[in-house]
Amino acid sequence: MLKNARHIFKLDPAKEITDEDLEMIAESATDMILVGGTDGVTEDNVLNALSRVRRFSKPVALEVTDKDSVMPGFDHYFIPAVFNTTNIKWQHGLMLEALEEYSHLIDYSEMSLLPYLIMNEDCKAFKKSEAERVTMEMLPHYVDMIDKLYKTEYLYIEYSGMYGDPEVMETVKQHAENTHIIYGGGISSKEQALEMAQFADTIVAGNVIHDDVKKALRTIIN
Repeated sequence: MLKNARHIFKLDPAKEITDEDLEMIAESATDMILVGGTDGVTEDNVLNALSRVRRFSKPVALEVTDKDSVMPGFDHYFIPAVFNTTNIKWQHGLMLEALEEYSHLIDYSEMSLLPYLIMNEDCKAFKKSEAERVTMEMLPHYVDMIDKLYKTEYLYIEYSGMYGDPEVMETVKQHAENTHIIYGGGISSKEQALEMAQFADTIVAGNVIHDDVKKALRTIIN
């Protein structure tokens, strides 16, 4: 599903967004809306986000960060796996929890593993997942491991709350021969979107849709 998306808006169900702003996002030229967040994700606010977005024709997917908030109705489900964690729980723990709870209901064609490298050491996701810093020396080896050994469909480079380093993304692009590269973090302008789109197959704009929807709309690229 992500392979056909050049631009995605990530909607945090724990954050407020007006009906007017949501309509502008959902009726825009973005390729997909991804519902997901690090903190405060609950069954109620995910259901609320789903019901509000479903009024529009835009494809909508769920990033599963809490198994108790999983529900039918999304077009696709992404299971995050942090590859620079020091705690294996954050690499495959969510997958095991989801399988334990929902294996009898799962349609695997509607689910994808979403491998992450979390690069912003100050963000909540980095701390929550017990991640370790990825140095420029180690970055090619991480990418080679994910791309050539694990042969995963996707690799998400996450800066979460700050704009990332184009040099990092250039290195990722040079080493990823098969994996679809996704970039997320701090995009709030057309110029930033275009810069990261040189290196990523898909870019994700998240916080900006809750802060300034007009800026968010300017990040859309095709």
